[in-house]
Amino acid sequence: MRRSVVALALAFAAADAQAQTFPAMPITFVVPTAPGGAVDALARRLAPLLTERLGQQVIIENKTGANTQIAAEFVAKAPPDGHTLLLGPDVTFTVNPHLYRKLSYDPIKDFAPITGLTVLHQALVAHPSLAANTVPELIALAKAKPASLNYGTFGLGSAGHLNMEAFSTAAGVTLVPVHYRGAAPAFNDVLAGHIGLMFVSFGSVVENWKAGKVKVLAIGRAARMPDYPDLPTVAEGGLPGFEAKSWFGLFAPAATPRNIVARINTEMRGALADTSFREFLDRQMMETIATSPEEYAELIRSDSRKWGEVINNAKLKID
Repeated sequence: MRRSVVALALAFAAADAQAQTFPAMPITFVVPTAPGGAVDALARRLAPLLTERLGQQVIIENKTGANTQIAAEFVAKAPPDGHTLLLGPDVTFTVNPHLYRKLSYDPIKDFAPITGLTVLHQALVAHPSLAANTVPELIALAKAKPASLNYGTFGLGSAGHLNMEAFSTAAGVTLVPVHYRGAAPAFNDVLAGHIGLMFVSFGSVVENWKAGKVKVLAIGRAARMPDYPDLPTVAEGGLPGFEAKSWFGLFAPAATPRNIVARINTEMRGALADTSFREFLDRQMMETIATSPEEYAELIRSDSRKWGEVINNAKLKID
């Protein structure tokens, strides 16, 4: 008994000492997407802000592949000292566990959630030739022509795919997916009229919408956007509670001491409140979702249940 108590006390003392010296070296943001994308841009905006607040350089390391699994596995196996963190999208924790029969990481046991970072809302967009200008008109058209309307996705199991599956289930319609290797080629084919519609980040289509090259039927936000009050939400079109969004967050390896997680959470929330960062978010049409680690863990659990139902209903599985 005495040995156990002493060992436990030593472990707590070591963790406390480790936390007091944190950070002792540069911190790495492991990003599961290629340079130039939304997640990478977010990481590169936050890195210098966190560098200033922590007094240690924050560097970016892109590890792409397997729908974020390579980066997740790398961070899961990293030393749990707060110096290697995963900055990634929701799919790593809320979609992949239901989509893949086998994962190279455990989304619950292998990670300590630190904080949510930002959320972007998707828009339901269509080529101008589509004979629907609103969500009710689209639903009526899809019911009149079952399984004849196609839509673009940025990959099997991507946010654009699953949001449309959720829409189809809620509306009681059948739409046909066309999978692309990324949002850009899918959206280009909507612009060209090769496919009829898709869910995609509103910020990436707003200029083409203003130019009349594409229609925005609705925004997948809980409430209308303050800057675009005339743009209806999908929920207003007869699908109460419907949202189409993607969020990004920060994670540490599971055994990272809680006081280190708390320190990173505090400093990251300060970075998220920076004026220059808020201006960046406005340009990207993103919003912050700074949370406590506990609130963030609950968001993950809630969204995991949601996407598990969507994936099971659509009978989607990847070996």
